[in-house]
Amino acid sequence: MKPTLVIMAAGMASRYGSMKQIQQFGPSGETIMDYSIFDAIRAGFGKVVFIIRRDFAEDFKAIFEPKLQGKIETEYVFQEMDAYLNGYPKPADRVKPWGTSHAILCAKDAVKGPFAVINADDFYGSDSFAKAAQFLTTECQPNVYALVGYELSNTLSRHGSVSRGVIEVDQNQNMEDVNERLKIYREGGKMVYEDVDGSKHELPEDAKASMNFWCFHPSLFPFLESEFKTFLDKSGQELKAEFLIPYTADQFVKTGKGVIKVIPTNAQWFGVTYKEDAPIVTESIAKVVADGAYPSNLWPEA
Repeated sequence: MKPTLVIMAAGMASRYGSMKQIQQFGPSGETIMDYSIFDAIRAGFGKVVFIIRRDFAEDFKAIFEPKLQGKIETEYVFQEMDAYLNGYPKPADRVKPWGTSHAILCAKDAVKGPFAVINADDFYGSDSFAKAAQFLTTECQPNVYALVGYELSNTLSRHGSVSRGVIEVDQNQNMEDVNERLKIYREGGKMVYEDVDGSKHELPEDAKASMNFWCFHPSLFPFLESEFKTFLDKSGQELKAEFLIPYTADQFVKTGKGVIKVIPTNAQWFGVTYKEDAPIVTESIAKVVADGAYPSNLWPEA
């Protein structure tokens, strides 16, 4: 069975206002997701599952169906606020979705085999998809998942400090922890991060960063259901508490359910969170196209 790519796009509308306004960064109007899907098809993925908001479904499908028809199987799932609550009372004032682990749980019925999960608004590079596909088709097991680890130095910004999940590994290159570092930048030729008290700490040049590119077996879904119940019991009435992938991955390892391999990649990552990031992303994509990594039009027939 070919692996499935799950793209978390439910949060995009809150930043862009409307799915009609998904930013076009490529020379022929491609979104960042187009490049991820193109790389996934090249790597051997057989299906893409989009996690989106129900109220943007028609606009979203109108953008992607003409491009992808006949190239890869597609399915759309919705991250609904009441999904998998199983009778738990949703806080009346809550408007924020339950988080990325809940988003994945909402894709349960659409995923039948090993699958990768990525963010919609991150550019991951072809090497990461090739390595993820290799893992998902040859190594993925109910107790063996993976995380693509980027060279931290390849994820820094020219325009200021960044927040990153810095991966700690054991002697077998399995994940031990993902430590959130909130202010990373270069100073005097070295990578450093600042603590909340302003103290600075050097980071090794070979440090790996998590950019939310995960590889899972479907055994994840019952684990997520159980963990989501625990989360709701503990934090369900907190209006901004989120059930997040790094937390559930950490629980998977710490409770002895299995291991999460760290797959190294030297791919250049770049992403967009706010519209102000757009010019940098457009410039970065223009460069990889000029270098021959991608055609100038990903979907010429569409």
